[in-house]
Amino acid sequence: MKYSELFSPISIGNVKIKNRFAMAPMGPLGLADTDGGFNQRGIDYYVERAKGGTGLIITGVSFVDEEVEHHGSPTCPSSTMNPLHFIRTSKEMTERIHAYGAKVFYQMSAGFGRVSIPNVIGEHDPVAPSVIPHRFIDRNCRAITKEEVKMMVRKFGEGAVNCKKAGFDGVQIHAVHEGYLLDQFAIAFFNHREDEYGGSLENRLRFAKEIVEEIKRRCGEDFVVTLRYSPKSFIKDWRKGGLPGEVFEEKGRDIEEGKEAAKLLVEYGYDALDVDVGSYDAWYWSHPPMYQEKGLYRPYAKIMKEVVNVPIICAGRMDNPKMALEAIQDGTCDMISLGRPLLADPDYANKIRTGRVDQIRPCISCQEGCMGRIQEYSLINCAVNPLAGREAVTHYKPICKPKKVMIVGGGLAGCEVARVLAIRGHKPTIFEKTDKLGGVLHAGGAPSFKEDDILLANWYSRQIELLDIPVLFNTVVDKDMIKNSEDFDVLILATGSKAKVFSLGCDEKTFEAMDVLLGKKDVGNSTAIIGGGLVGCELALHLRELGKEVTIVEALEDIILVNGPTCHANHDMLHALIPFKGINTIFNAKAKSYDGKTLNIDTKEGSKSIDVDSVILATGYISDQDLYKQVEEDIPEIYLLGDSKNVSNIMYAIWDAFEVGNNI
Repeated sequence: MKYSELFSPISIGNVKIKNRFAMAPMGPLGLADTDGGFNQRGIDYYVERAKGGTGLIITGVSFVDEEVEHHGSPTCPSSTMNPLHFIRTSKEMTERIHAYGAKVFYQMSAGFGRVSIPNVIGEHDPVAPSVIPHRFIDRNCRAITKEEVKMMVRKFGEGAVNCKKAGFDGVQIHAVHEGYLLDQFAIAFFNHREDEYGGSLENRLRFAKEIVEEIKRRCGEDFVVTLRYSPKSFIKDWRKGGLPGEVFEEKGRDIEEGKEAAKLLVEYGYDALDVDVGSYDAWYWSHPPMYQEKGLYRPYAKIMKEVVNVPIICAGRMDNPKMALEAIQDGTCDMISLGRPLLADPDYANKIRTGRVDQIRPCISCQEGCMGRIQEYSLINCAVNPLAGREAVTHYKPICKPKKVMIVGGGLAGCEVARVLAIRGHKPTIFEKTDKLGGVLHAGGAPSFKEDDILLANWYSRQIELLDIPVLFNTVVDKDMIKNSEDFDVLILATGSKAKVFSLGCDEKTFEAMDVLLGKKDVGNSTAIIGGGLVGCELALHLRELGKEVTIVEALEDIILVNGPTCHANHDMLHALIPFKGINTIFNAKAKSYDGKTLNIDTKEGSKSIDVDSVILATGYISDQDLYKQVEEDIPEIYLLGDSKNVSNIMYAIWDAFEVGNNI
């Protein structure tokens, strides 16, 4: 087998794991019940990833304490809130996970500290090791007392005992990582204490030391305790993070201290380090969007592998099987941790094991369904996989009688609804006006950092092929074709959208964004992009990579203000990259005219002109409902999907298509 080394067993402490794949801990928002146990959604969610072949499941964050810091619990499970209930619900989950030969660790947290979620803490005082600024709100945190630290340490021990009773194979401590509370104690920039929990590195790590010692004392030395660990913080200053390739003074943990801390933590008793980098001040490292390179944590995992003698787990866009194999072979790490890729495809490991790599549904690092949903709605889901976190709720429904379904449009929505219909037993046919499936994914995937959009288009094409769904390419459907057809029971229109275009005077040098992305238009050496939304900004980065001089002209006071909310990590990194890459921006501006050489704009400061070889329109899209309006009164069962229903994002195109396709 090509990837056989990824399926060799490994041990963490006395726990033997069947392969090198771990499910990375991701916030289990929406997966807990009102008493702090796992609800049925949570049980189904984790079991599905074990069934899919993942060797080690690591649950998402849970809190051991509600007295020192308020979390709005039970948003997440809790091993200390109602121990008997926690054990009862967890036992069902761990037994089912073990049935598939997988192991499971429970992640326990000391809390958020200065990075607590504003709408959760409310009027409660945010806490931290010292009196320091909060990450998100303009108020200082109060310093945690020694007595509170001691109480939390005891809670870790109690919680770990309950985890052991519930059948968990070990626990992971959250975390000397990402700038959470335990990490704030460990970093001098945040920790100004003068007692035994502040000052020297050993003192700053004392909280983490006492936690592992307490758990080992209560559960036995052989009970596995791992640690989520960041050897570098990427903090430039309060609320400011460093970018890839940027030279700056590290205010958080630098690599040298990261190495020394790792040695001490392993000496204290931690059985493995789950490695990443970053902090809430540089959140796009901790939760990397598509603008970060694949496998971005590998250099840091390699350093850790060289300084400690416990297994190293490495996450961070490691969803390329070849990259994962090389990381194991060259000693970069011992295990590959997959977070979002296992949201997108819970069968990831099994598909690699059986040589079906082309059938892996790719994560596109959009973070709309995972971190974006957590951020806004306290729910974890997935943009490209509507079943994630809703496995039982949105299972494929059986049908009584197959229907023939005509689908006009082979973009995202058209492909998804066809896939779901075929799986359920209906007989869909796709009519596509171009020569390939995937729609806007091909333009969206043009930039080097959007390669996964192309992989998603390819995945849909492969699924349509495997399901033997007929596709009529280069076929333009009109109302007569629909009305004259008696061979279909259902009509689905997924005809997409049309760009908003207008004339500035020189139409031959004024281009639509999608045409530029597809390489149909040559923008010259310099260009102005009208519109600073997501399309305009990503296009600007793409053209800058090609060596073009780019200016964004935006009518509002900043970029990426509409069609949100975008996940903070994606938003913040894109926001930082635009000036870092040398892209000019003009805000509160409206384009007035362009003569092929000079673009004239109106701003609050008056009229301005810039010399550019071309102008690109990225001012949004309008739903194409022309065909729908022509036939809606003639077709008994008709549906409108994707951008043709409402111009939105990839997630809602797929989710709406799944919903409709699963209920016909």
